[in-house]
Amino acid sequence: MADQNRERDSDHACDESARNEHVPVSLRRTLELLEPAVSERPAVVVDATLGLGGHAEALLSAHPRLTLVGLDRDPHALRLAERRLAPYADRIHLVRAVYDELPEVLERLGLSEVRGVLFDLGVSSLQLDRGERGFSYSQDAPLDMRMDTEAGPTAADVLNTYSAKELARVLGRYGEEKFASKIANAVVRERERDPFADSGRLVQLLYDTVPAASRRTGGHPAKRTFQALRIEVNGELEALKRALPVALDSLARGGRIVVMSYHSLEDRITKRALAERATSSTPVDLPVELPGHGPQLRLLTRGAELAGEEETATNPRAASVRLRAAERIKEGD
Repeated sequence: MADQNRERDSDHACDESARNEHVPVSLRRTLELLEPAVSERPAVVVDATLGLGGHAEALLSAHPRLTLVGLDRDPHALRLAERRLAPYADRIHLVRAVYDELPEVLERLGLSEVRGVLFDLGVSSLQLDRGERGFSYSQDAPLDMRMDTEAGPTAADVLNTYSAKELARVLGRYGEEKFASKIANAVVRERERDPFADSGRLVQLLYDTVPAASRRTGGHPAKRTFQALRIEVNGELEALKRALPVALDSLARGGRIVVMSYHSLEDRITKRALAERATSSTPVDLPVELPGHGPQLRLLTRGAELAGEEETATNPRAASVRLRAAERIKEGD
């Protein structure tokens, strides 16, 4: 019992340290973009990727009349965010859910529309910093990679059960790995000797399989494979494709959405979803706008915004962010 208590206390200390050291990416810019939609009025904002609650805390502090709905599939993250946001307990609804479940969440809460939606995509600081979750290739740990540790197959399951063709598809599509087939074949050969369980063995296989010339110029040889496995395990891109349209549908007129992506696949999906609604669907040869066919969104960023040098110097995780934002408008505005 004493050992269990010490372990629990150690976990709590690690969690508190992670929370205290967590620096939300593009926080100032996010607040600036959402401010016109939520200031000086009762407003509901959905943080669709709550994580450790850094963005949520800043929004609640800045806007006393704001109610926040926070979604996360990770029960551990929800517990930590609940502690962090305890001073605002009467203005928050924290829900264990994937972001494509937003319509059901809003219906349960009796909310018909919202003034703001925030997506901070990808793996969270909490998941990266807790080595036992298996998201990081920098330390040996069980190959889990599930954002919800109580549901679905693990990364080890993918490595040990997918065919070489299926593995190559995952690595090529989600990791944009040019050696996908070579890595997949090596994994299948190696698992016949002994199934994969820990990340260290996979990292060593990748070092041995990816050509040295590519390792010198293409970054860590495990980066793309770990990204691909994480996306596959959590169904991230398919969930995002479903989530963005329903998030946009939930926005009131004048409401705003901010999406932060960390690789080109997420950003491509976001760009397409926003561009479709920011463009008229009236045939180009017609001289007047057809009713119901005008743009629904006004883009607030020119392309994808990157973090500035000052932010990336103090918060290295901001280096890969691509931020896009838009405002819901009345057709014809």
